[in-house]
Amino acid sequence: MLLEFVALLGIAFALFYRWATANNEFFKEKGIPFAKPKLYFGNMAQMFLRQKAMFDIVCDLYNKGGSNKVFGIFEQRQPLMMIRDPDLLRQITIKDFDHFINHRNLFGTGTDDNPHDMSNLFGSSLFSMRDARWKDMRSTLSPAFTGLKMRQMFQLMNQVAKEAVDCLKPDQQGSVQETELDMKDYCTRFTNDVIASTAFGLQVNSFKERDNDFYSMGKKLTTFGFLQNIKFMLFFALKSLQKYIKVDLFDKKSTEYFVRLVLDAMKYRQEHNIIRPDMINMLMEARGLFQTEKTKTTVIREWSDRDIVAQCFVFFFAGFETSAVLMCFTAQELMENEDVQQKLYEEVQQVDIDLDGKELSYEAIMGMKYLDQVVSEVLRKWPAAIAIDRECNKDITYELDGQTIEIKKGDYIWLPTCGFHRDPKYFENPNKFDPERFSEDNKANIQPFTYYPFGLGQRNCIGSRFALLEAKAVIYYLLKDYRFAPAKKSCIPMELASNGFQLTPKSGFWVKLVPRN
Repeated sequence: MLLEFVALLGIAFALFYRWATANNEFFKEKGIPFAKPKLYFGNMAQMFLRQKAMFDIVCDLYNKGGSNKVFGIFEQRQPLMMIRDPDLLRQITIKDFDHFINHRNLFGTGTDDNPHDMSNLFGSSLFSMRDARWKDMRSTLSPAFTGLKMRQMFQLMNQVAKEAVDCLKPDQQGSVQETELDMKDYCTRFTNDVIASTAFGLQVNSFKERDNDFYSMGKKLTTFGFLQNIKFMLFFALKSLQKYIKVDLFDKKSTEYFVRLVLDAMKYRQEHNIIRPDMINMLMEARGLFQTEKTKTTVIREWSDRDIVAQCFVFFFAGFETSAVLMCFTAQELMENEDVQQKLYEEVQQVDIDLDGKELSYEAIMGMKYLDQVVSEVLRKWPAAIAIDRECNKDITYELDGQTIEIKKGDYIWLPTCGFHRDPKYFENPNKFDPERFSEDNKANIQPFTYYPFGLGQRNCIGSRFALLEAKAVIYYLLKDYRFAPAKKSCIPMELASNGFQLTPKSGFWVKLVPRN
């Protein structure tokens, strides 16, 4: 019996080994230099074993590529062609975009999916949509993020930003008091309240009602612990089996909450003919759920409930977490660089004087050049999207330094954002925080296609203006009343937590807010 068991175990391991190493010769056959993969984990073992942050792993792999314009890496079993040359980036994302329209189909959706199945909303989101469906949804959502819409939305952002700072003044006189603040908690509450109104049509104050359902459910969705990382790993590794073994990638209760929220809002608005300037309204119009002047002259889209819920879901997911991280790293860098903080405070003071007691306006915040430099440099040093992928949908060949590189239909490429942003070839002394890189005199010196915090080409981030605007509003109001100083738990020098996909310091984002007056 023991011998049979050992024999079966040996056969099982041999089959697993063959499966796990099936793609190991991929780059060798193409003549592309590559990083040697570890069994099953590829080049990502340190992330899954919680030994190193994903950000640091990508930077290390980028540097390992040396002078190669294309360098091979493995994400578990999957070979990825890492692009390390700005001119080739331009070619792929702009000139040859029709060969690289889609992201990888990570969430395993297909045309035969049940449109009423809400378990995999990410698969129906703008990020995951493919080909003509993506183009259609992108053109529908784009008007929500124009300059005119941002100007309208800023009134709401401004109100929430003021409330966020007022909550730091506990007594009735509104005096400013010194406090040590968990910036991640603070900023996610702010982004939560902004998104609640702009996408879902809700009025929420997460600073007063700290355990409200909208915030609590969002927190569950965007918090990735060890078990969640394991679930992600298995989800992507066994993608082809997802139809048969249903795995809920995100917290089921939280997902159901957002589904009900959107569907109930749609039903109520349709029954009562309520029109609001938010994302749900725009999607309902496009689907022809109520008649307006716009719907009389446009094509009605054939979208399922899942398509509509998915756009709101992913907007929340991206806005809640990534926008908050931008705000947190801005506070962190200002805390560590007092000269930058002082210069920015002087700009805030000048704008406050110019406003002469009036409300902060869209024009005023957009005119703050040094604030824009600071945020741009934060995005260079700490881009939320540390790498971007593309799937090749038509064979194409490139001649690179006398070598022919063939990219076949179905091959995947990787654009390592943080690698370019931390490359001394493109950014001198890249680990230094220096907003002067983006001054009027210097920003023209930045080589095109080496700085892309919100992606490149037609598939760049649709909500980038939104994210920048709300981050700037919060920083303006905080700096007006407070100086950022190190707290007891502040992570100085910065060391990233090795807890998977998310970008966060080992001890969290802690800042001491010192009253200015």
